[in-house]
Amino acid sequence: MTDDLSAPLGQTTPRKRRFRLPFTAPQAIATVCGLFLLAFLGFVIFGRDPMGGEPVVVAKYDPAKLPGANQSAIPSAAPAAPAGAPNGQKTVTIIDGSSGERREMKVGDDGMPAGASLDADAPAMMSGINQRLLENTRYGMVPVAADGLKPWRVYATGTDLQRARAATTPTISIVIGGLGVGAAKTNDAIVKLPAAVTLAFTPYGSDPGKLVERARARKHEVLLQLPMEPYDYPDNDPGPQTLLATAGPEQNVDRLMWLMSRFQGYVGLTNFMGSRFLVTDSAMQPIIQQAAKRGLAWLDDGSVPRSLAGQLAGAQGVPAATADAVVDQVPTTAEIDKSLMKLETLARERGSAVGMASALPISIERIGAWAQRLESRGILLVPLTTTLMKSKSS
Repeated sequence: MTDDLSAPLGQTTPRKRRFRLPFTAPQAIATVCGLFLLAFLGFVIFGRDPMGGEPVVVAKYDPAKLPGANQSAIPSAAPAAPAGAPNGQKTVTIIDGSSGERREMKVGDDGMPAGASLDADAPAMMSGINQRLLENTRYGMVPVAADGLKPWRVYATGTDLQRARAATTPTISIVIGGLGVGAAKTNDAIVKLPAAVTLAFTPYGSDPGKLVERARARKHEVLLQLPMEPYDYPDNDPGPQTLLATAGPEQNVDRLMWLMSRFQGYVGLTNFMGSRFLVTDSAMQPIIQQAAKRGLAWLDDGSVPRSLAGQLAGAQGVPAATADAVVDQVPTTAEIDKSLMKLETLARERGSAVGMASALPISIERIGAWAQRLESRGILLVPLTTTLMKSKSS
């Protein structure tokens, strides 16, 4: 073998060329991995279904809109529809009263979810509701009087002929309260009691709108029960969004908006507790003013002797009544029957009477049996609005 030292002077021995790869083995592996990574990223970014078919949810969170938030940080007007939304659509916020969960949906001018139709699968709270009698708030839809129409008359049940009979015949209205929490007892009241019995729903429960719609479908009139501060509050707590005698008018009206947005189709409002609130003029005035503005009736459950509700309602032109007796204050067969007889006596003496009761099984059973024989004794069982109309005309 020759090398440069043994080669003749002036001559060079040509070197053999060796073939070399353009990169080493580790470099080749890194390149392949890089190409694979680029291909995967391209699929993720530009693929038609990057989540592999999993649904994607985008949630918006605005702490200023939570119930009970600082009022100074909360706008009083409803949020405007987002830019680019189709004409005639608006955003409605629905709040679950038990969990506080908020959900936004777009609805059209008819109050139905965008693209939905009024069928069996539509939200129950929208069925049979006059859309002109709804006002959009930051909590959702609440009732309002409009175009000369008032919810207490629009949602009244019964016919003109029945009301004409009631005008010349002793009448009794029975209101069952505490419904909406506990589907079983609520369904019993809806199904087992005559349609003329008025049903009062609390604003709580996971889906009060569905139960209210079921009641209205069976021709029951519906009331909304408002939780009001008792003297022993908060030891005795009516529930979330309670109207407080110590709160300012703005805060109580804001809470009232939340309460009124829970379901629709009710003819009026009634108190739930409220021994302190009902006797406080400055607290009651804004609530009765809202009832007048929104065309709603008022029922005082009769549990607070010094209640100002009836007096204030009369001054504001709000149709109002006060319950004459709690039928099942003592929930026994004998005492319930005795209370019902007391209502009959009052109806004959004054022309009408109103009784309150709860959805206890014994109460439903005794009221149902009593109602079957009532007309044969010359007294009519009528919805609450019939009593209100009768008192206004007398």
